[in-house]
Amino acid sequence: MPVGITDTAMRDAHQSLLATRMRTADLLPIAEQMDEIGYHSLEVWGGATFDTALRYLKEDPWERLRALKSRIKKTPLQMLLRGQNAVGYRHYADDVVEKFCELSVQNGMDIFRIFDAVNDTRNMETAFQAVRRAGGHVQGTVCYTISPVFTIQTAVDMARELAQMGADSLCLKDMAGLLDPMTAYDIIRAIKEAVSLPLALHSHCTSGMADMVYIKAIEAGIDSVDTAISSMSHGTSQPPTESLVATLRGTRWDPKLDLQRLTDIAEYFAKVRRKYAAFESNIFGVDAAVLIHQMPGGMISNMVNQLREQGAESRLPEVLDEMPRVREDLGFPPLVTPTSQIVGAQSVLNVLMGERYKVVSNEVRQYLAGFYGRPPVPVNSEVQRKVLGDRVAITDRPADHIAPELEKARADAGAHAQSDEDVVSYAMFPQVAKDFFEWRAAGGGPEKEIVAAIAAALTAEQRRAQTAAQETTPAPRGGGGIQYLPTWRVAGRQRLQRG
Repeated sequence: MPVGITDTAMRDAHQSLLATRMRTADLLPIAEQMDEIGYHSLEVWGGATFDTALRYLKEDPWERLRALKSRIKKTPLQMLLRGQNAVGYRHYADDVVEKFCELSVQNGMDIFRIFDAVNDTRNMETAFQAVRRAGGHVQGTVCYTISPVFTIQTAVDMARELAQMGADSLCLKDMAGLLDPMTAYDIIRAIKEAVSLPLALHSHCTSGMADMVYIKAIEAGIDSVDTAISSMSHGTSQPPTESLVATLRGTRWDPKLDLQRLTDIAEYFAKVRRKYAAFESNIFGVDAAVLIHQMPGGMISNMVNQLREQGAESRLPEVLDEMPRVREDLGFPPLVTPTSQIVGAQSVLNVLMGERYKVVSNEVRQYLAGFYGRPPVPVNSEVQRKVLGDRVAITDRPADHIAPELEKARADAGAHAQSDEDVVSYAMFPQVAKDFFEWRAAGGGPEKEIVAAIAAALTAEQRRAQTAAQETTPAPRGGGGIQYLPTWRVAGRQRLQRG
């Protein structure tokens, strides 16, 4: 059976490589070409794209979704939804999550990949129900992690529970590139034997294993995989689409996608990527250290900045040593937004203070009090007592302790909110949304950060062009000149010729 291909260039690829800074204007010109490829789906929204659009790009994320849907008519659109966190960084009241899901479907979203940072299915219930009511596709997600308590049976049990909750399909989400090929084969075989739902796999190339993982996953019966067009792949992104398509050609898993069309799309994104050079992650090769500390690449850079501000950058090795201990204290949560930030920030505090948990972030306090959900195993009781004192942690669903928020947000946003979508944006990001609304009301204008970044990229491009012109031998008179193409473009042409 052909394996489905979900391309992530419009969401996770630029979130992983370019700090989520790609603008809608750079996505729309290629949208119709991508719609003609025959992808299983296109991941275009969710994750950090919502916050970043409002905060840094001064764009309405709802308008991005509508604009893409108007151009992508054949291929399902897909998003990443953080369960009760929606696209934010805390749990929101049920009415906010419900309205967000309803409006997302109305504005064009098809497939909702829903996960929870601690794999607590209670934090996914409201989103499941809301998406189903609105007519969307629910993809229940198991977050993969390496810990003494996460096993193949853990993944199978959670997959069964998600199926019972009404998932239309499932996803095994390897958010830090920790999954190895043999484990991938075993987990996927076990899930496929236990649950009769389509299963997707999401991974990252950070550790250097994802390309191999995908091959073993396909052999094990995976139904679809996440890839990124080659010019937006590897590093901390996903494996390249074209390479996998070429690998599977002629096999029973052949997705039968057109390599020439894919190569044209890759060329487009290669040019666009240069505009965002200032936001490059600078992790271009393999970072095998992630197999030890398990921290996503973006979180490492944040910790370095924290330490640098305190004049303690040299203490990063101590922080990396502390992280596994903090993670164990917190019950071995998977390290994904927001748990990766929680563990990382507390590890920095423990090292800089010289005493563990002498200073505690509010997020850790709330986590230990049960407001992020049920961790994989109970938290360290001594740490919990030290932080909470006599306060008793909750054990029921965290959102049951959050009063409705939507109407208050509507009242607080006032005349700034021009639609229900604006109200939901305000409910999740009050100050960020307010700043955006005021900027919009004042007539808008490009963000200074983006203007500076694009100017720097264009300057670098001009220098590259000048250097290339100096190094290129002029073509002989009378024709027959040499064509000079990017190396990835040449490789693509050679693969097609070998056909």
